[in-house]
Amino acid sequence: MVLEMASAFGQEVDDPGITDRIEKLTTRLKTESGEKDSFNSYEVAFQTVSLLKDIVSECKWTTSSELLLLVRTQGIRLMAAQPSEVVVGNMVRRVLKVIKDEEETVGATGESGGSRLGRSGMYLGVTPMKSEAGTQKNLRVDIVEALDELISELETSIENIIAQALEHIHSDEVILTAGHSRTVERFLRQAGRKRFIKVIVAECAPHFQGHKMAAALNEAGIDVTLITDSAVFAIMSRVNKVILGTHSILADGGLQGIAGSHMIALAASHHSVPLVVVSAMYKLSPQFFRSYDQDTFNQFHSPEKVFPLAEGGSLISSSLQIPCPLFDYVPPDLVTLFISNIGGHAPSYVYRLLSDLYHPDDYELE
Repeated sequence: MVLEMASAFGQEVDDPGITDRIEKLTTRLKTESGEKDSFNSYEVAFQTVSLLKDIVSECKWTTSSELLLLVRTQGIRLMAAQPSEVVVGNMVRRVLKVIKDEEETVGATGESGGSRLGRSGMYLGVTPMKSEAGTQKNLRVDIVEALDELISELETSIENIIAQALEHIHSDEVILTAGHSRTVERFLRQAGRKRFIKVIVAECAPHFQGHKMAAALNEAGIDVTLITDSAVFAIMSRVNKVILGTHSILADGGLQGIAGSHMIALAASHHSVPLVVVSAMYKLSPQFFRSYDQDTFNQFHSPEKVFPLAEGGSLISSSLQIPCPLFDYVPPDLVTLFISNIGGHAPSYVYRLLSDLYHPDDYELE
């Protein structure tokens, strides 16, 4: 329906350079998403907002409703490239809210009557303006400036998170983490500069990203112990705190975390060990777990590291199925605290953060 509306209003991207950038980003989302080193969540968020900012500044549009439709249409196109990469949809929603906020600001100052949208986002008409061309130019400049501020927020998000490390990590604590998260690594490094801590790292088979985390923390002079995933429950009684990263935070306060996160969260809950999640706000999604199916929520990798392949690189039996999911769902009752670039919050507070970041009409984009 949105694509049909876009066609009716002529809301296709009219700049060949931007069209090419959309195609390149779409290709990267399809082929590189989930590869933490080359295309992590921050890079996805930054590239998405930068592209949408250029659409706002360089493409043709005459009313805010046309711009909203244009951004929404191209946003859905990007989201479809990799449905499990929820950061794309989050950034599309943030941009849509920026546009609506700036439109309201312009309307409140009396510079224009503004355009009117129904609750579904459908174009209803434009109220009279004193100078439509001048108002459109001012609105374009205001939106671009607001998007520059959003980009600055993205750029400083991790720094704002790691600045809180000493508030949450104390000397002589034993901390358990799993796999490799860029944010968690820097958070622990920051704490290790001032505190003596011991870190236990679960290796996170079959991709063994925990090996990279252990090596990085050891290089920083932190006392590190690398363990197998099967040893997590046995060692949890010695742990003071579990600190994990996440791929996304869902609307109910649950997590879309790396495979194995749910097992770690259950072990922590059994031993009454607090589970702390460090994550920037660009990972906060207005979607609930129940709104996903596994094909949308998860990514499935080759099982070759789990099960040996026969000659020629095929499974021994064509009827043998070996799912190798990249993500786990961790329910909110297993999470103690979120530490984000805007402070620490309990899972029950997520609904308030959603209302600050996104417009209710944009929770469902498709």
